[in-house]
Amino acid sequence: MLAIVGLGNPGEQYAHSRHNAGFDVIDILSQKLNCPVKKLKCRATVGETVIGGQKVALIKPQTFMNLSGLTVSDALNWYKIAPEEMLLIVDDIDLPFGQVRIRAKGGPGTHNGLRHIVQCTGTGDFPRVRIGMGAPPPEWDLVDWVLGKFRTPEDRKIAFDAYLLAADAALCWAEHGIDLAMNRFNQRHAG
Repeated sequence: MLAIVGLGNPGEQYAHSRHNAGFDVIDILSQKLNCPVKKLKCRATVGETVIGGQKVALIKPQTFMNLSGLTVSDALNWYKIAPEEMLLIVDDIDLPFGQVRIRAKGGPGTHNGLRHIVQCTGTGDFPRVRIGMGAPPPEWDLVDWVLGKFRTPEDRKIAFDAYLLAADAALCWAEHGIDLAMNRFNQRHAG
């Protein structure tokens, strides 16, 4: 069993914001795999499918970003899986906009959702797909930036291309593991 967790905030007011990149990638995977993500389980909406012969849960936490660790802890226990069997998909202001990076594990950096996951689980040993949102311009408050939406068609296209790339990387991880996913996707850029 594997799990792919896209971090984000529930509610229409947060839909398609920078901080909801993980939710948008799970939505793409849901469509590609014809797997509705609607069951309520582990303080999340969940869909279960098979990728490359392996059972996989697609998970969208409903706890809000800063409490993501509650869902991750619940899912680890419910599915009886180890952190390395759960892929996290997150936005990252420390990466250039549109860049997708995969890591086998690591610290939370500046991401409050990841920080709460490490706090609740006691580990950063989760593979993750990070989607670059870029740093906020000087005139922007950080919270307004991450909760903001893409304003131009060009920015929406860059974001969507990055989400498609992140979804492909998640599928590669599920079928072939973290090493091949890093080798294949860390060299590519969206757009």
